Amino acid sequence: MGTLSRKFRVSFLLFTFALACYAQPPAHDYSKDKARPVVDWARDGVVYEVWERAFSPAGDFNGVTARLDELKKTGVTILWLMPVNPIGEKGKKGSIGSPYAIRDYYGINPAYGTADDLKRLVKEAHARDMKVIVDVVFNHSAWDNKLVTEHPEFYHHDANGNITYPEDWSDVAWLDYSKPELRRYITDVMKYWVREYDLDGLRCDVAHMIPVDFWESARAELEQIKPNLFMLAEAEQPGLMVKAFDSDYAWDMMHAIDDAFQGKKPASVIRETWEKERARFPQGTLPMRMTDDHDESRAVVRMGWQGALAAQALVFTMDGIPLVYNGQEVCDSAESGAPALFEKVPITWGIGTRRPECARFYQKMIALRKENPALQRGQLTWLSNSDEIHVVSFMRSIGERMTAVVENTSSVSLTVSVRTIGLDSWHDATPDMSGGKDEPKSGDCGPLEKITLKPWQFKILTKCVTVTVN
Repeated sequence: MGTLSRKFRVSFLLFTFALACYAQPPAHDYSKDKARPVVDWARDGVVYEVWERAFSPAGDFNGVTARLDELKKTGVTILWLMPVNPIGEKGKKGSIGSPYAIRDYYGINPAYGTADDLKRLVKEAHARDMKVIVDVVFNHSAWDNKLVTEHPEFYHHDANGNITYPEDWSDVAWLDYSKPELRRYITDVMKYWVREYDLDGLRCDVAHMIPVDFWESARAELEQIKPNLFMLAEAEQPGLMVKAFDSDYAWDMMHAIDDAFQGKKPASVIRETWEKERARFPQGTLPMRMTDDHDESRAVVRMGWQGALAAQALVFTMDGIPLVYNGQEVCDSAESGAPALFEKVPITWGIGTRRPECARFYQKMIALRKENPALQRGQLTWLSNSDEIHVVSFMRSIGERMTAVVENTSSVSLTVSVRTIGLDSWHDATPDMSGGKDEPKSGDCGPLEKITLKPWQFKILTKCVTVTVN
């Protein structure tokens, strides 16, 4: 009898579980939603990530302020400062520790300077028409953050009641957003930084590990202080883009570009990844496009400097908001990910003298993007070509302005034909990277039938508009 009862209970539980699974509503299709509108200065901007510790010999805020004119010349418009808070000592990794282990949410890292130094940096950036966003870290804190002892209930605990950490990040303690008091505390921290330092927005670390409804609620309060706020999520989660965030990370696209330019996958993987992205995310989502950041080995190491520039050309010409990670503009190869994340590894700025093509590339490509509305806001349409193993091709269009981009992702020279949807009159608008005075492109307007590309070469072509005279 007891055995029969146990069998019945097991069968009943399995049936109940299966019924519950069957009754689950289908996953929400975010592609049917519209993404929140993005402020113009962010939609048309270029983000520049600053790793304060590595950016200058001093490794502080003043070292960044001193180079604002150079950044202005490069053309970047949004400065993203990596976390500015004091770094935890307890359980730290490396000799310095991770900037993502926050010891004091209201404090300034003394190695970077003072509160006044940061305010001066923001003020001087604003004077040059640049916006400033700061990296905030709210999924976890350092073990010696006062919240650990004053509010241990703010954290996740293991089965033994000990505060635990997320993933394999043993140098940080994991915050628990099921606690309303924690939500209030963190929201107030966000409001403090935006209000006190006149910030234009926030880059939110591992945003996908924090509930969407928290971000939506916090944003509503932040907009009472600064309506034209820009919020960037370190995430690739469609639900965050409906109300909470303006932009997120296009990680899948970064990996697709990386695979194509290293010859691991055909160039067509870039288009396939974009199509999958569009099928998942709300309409109008503007992801941040990138080939490099502080978590990656440098793009020039992965792809070579020529490949890295060609890959970055995609970032500047595709839809989305482009990212430049400090040092990319001189093709610096100094490591940024672990263990360098926990040590001081300065950017080798002097290498730019050996690769002047790099600085010219960034200045001219950013300038081209700013001058060409199709590259900023145009609809992206993929163009078929005769060698989709090695070549990626697409068009950006807004009204009558049309710009085609054709890129060789390989180390071999080739000639391709590109389907032009009946548009056969184009002008070569690819910036001259030679360092000499720009010369008018030969041939002016012509058909886009056969295009010869050297290894990692890209061409940017604008449609010639015929003017009718009555």
